[in-house]
Amino acid sequence: MQHHLTILTGASRGMGLGLAQQLLAPDALLLCLSRQTNTALAEQAQRVGATLLQWPVDLNDGAAVAAQLGNWLAQQDHAALASATLINNAGVIPALVPLRDADAAGLAQALRVGLEAPMLLTSAFLGATRDWQLPRKVLNISSGLGRRAMASQAAYCAAKAGLDHFTRCLALDEALQANGAKVCALAPGVIDTDMQLQLRSADATQFPDRSSFDGLYSQGQLTSPTEAAQRVLAYLARSDFGSQPVADVRG
Repeated sequence: MQHHLTILTGASRGMGLGLAQQLLAPDALLLCLSRQTNTALAEQAQRVGATLLQWPVDLNDGAAVAAQLGNWLAQQDHAALASATLINNAGVIPALVPLRDADAAGLAQALRVGLEAPMLLTSAFLGATRDWQLPRKVLNISSGLGRRAMASQAAYCAAKAGLDHFTRCLALDEALQANGAKVCALAPGVIDTDMQLQLRSADATQFPDRSSFDGLYSQGQLTSPTEAAQRVLAYLARSDFGSQPVADVRG
């Protein structure tokens, strides 16, 4: 049986966990890169006969994780694979305060995890698989806040805007290759995750848009992590995936 290789960051909770759960299948080779491993996910993989690897890593040190990934990919028998996909899902929202009051370490972490690590991992993935004669995809999980400014969200907005634009550049690079990867930065919609709770719990005097997130929650407009994962994977499976380097799952 040929396996579909998927490398997924931020897989231990939220939509990332939903993606991992739905990717597990008998023909799956799933490598999860997260701060923590997930016992229930390992048990599910065993039940369905999927091959699951979970690396507990810190994407603050994206260079080390990318080097580890590149070395691992170089050891794989790509003839046993039907496809290879990288999903950069991990992200961090730092303290919800104006930039003038932001903590330097929090800003650095948001940019390293949200932008630097995806670029490093994508470079390692594409470099190690450039000669693999099989379909390759890179899916960067973006956000509407990469396309719309919001007060007290400078680092997160900047990371997602950078993710969008580096994906546009990447699409141009890969279009010049005979077997270039299909790439897309996809906004998944508004999801009921710990990040949303963080936004709704912020000090309204520091985060003036808190009321809009309170409204989304009270009006039942948030998508569950499971449903959001379904929509993202359906988009990933589309025959025209990559035709738009920057897209929104909601159209």
